Amino acid sequence: MSSQAEKAAAFQALHQRGAFVIPNPWDAGSARVLSALGFKALATTSSGFAFTLGRLDGMATLDEVVAHVAAITDVSDLPLSVDLENGYGSEPEEAARAIQRIAGAGAVGGSIEDYDPSGTIYPQEQAVERIAAAVEAANALPFPFTLTARAENHIRGNPNLDDTIARLQAFAAAGADVVYAPGLQTIDEIRTLCAAVAKPVNVLAVPALSFSEIAAAGARRVSVGGSLTWVAVRAMADAAEAIRDDGNFSALSARLPLQDWFQGGSQR
Repeated sequence: MSSQAEKAAAFQALHQRGAFVIPNPWDAGSARVLSALGFKALATTSSGFAFTLGRLDGMATLDEVVAHVAAITDVSDLPLSVDLENGYGSEPEEAARAIQRIAGAGAVGGSIEDYDPSGTIYPQEQAVERIAAAVEAANALPFPFTLTARAENHIRGNPNLDDTIARLQAFAAAGADVVYAPGLQTIDEIRTLCAAVAKPVNVLAVPALSFSEIAAAGARRVSVGGSLTWVAVRAMADAAEAIRDDGNFSALSARLPLQDWFQGGSQR
């Protein structure tokens, strides 16, 4: 099994050239499947994890997320980056603490966003202070932690590309390793943003765009957010509705190669 430092170095190296997909498991089982399918790294999804708790996005606590990280790193040897939402507090020291906590649970990367659960986007100066504190905490770790800084404009009702770019440039200047603006919808938006920042860019997958198109536009990393969770839940709901409405059990014929998927990875 790779050490945390080895996983951290491997994760950093993935960002150096080309592009890669980083899928988002929602629990330990899905993490094992994605690991077995040959992906090179994983990232948690706040919405998908909240679903496992029977809650909406934004309703998990830092303690619960830390336990979630430990559960995933216990069954997968892949580098793990963690969706830390706003760092579970508006103050810079709270963002720093979130980084320290997930690193202690085995993660080698994490993201901090500029959106407060109260429904507001932090002013840029405050947002930068929070990223700077997270960077300081990351740099104090005994391995190269990859910090991602997120600008939430495009999924929070303010699709202002110029403001998003200005924020990501400021986050990069503050020391973020990767920048991320979820909600970009077009190749032109992605290309414009990637050309404007000097750090690797994470792009949230869009059903209408292929990986090759997104990579050609300049993205270094492509994540899927909670979407794989909803693919699974949709399949379950469709099968359950067919049972409820028609007494149709045909969907229950599904069989999965769990023995193959679960034979690798750690099982402490």
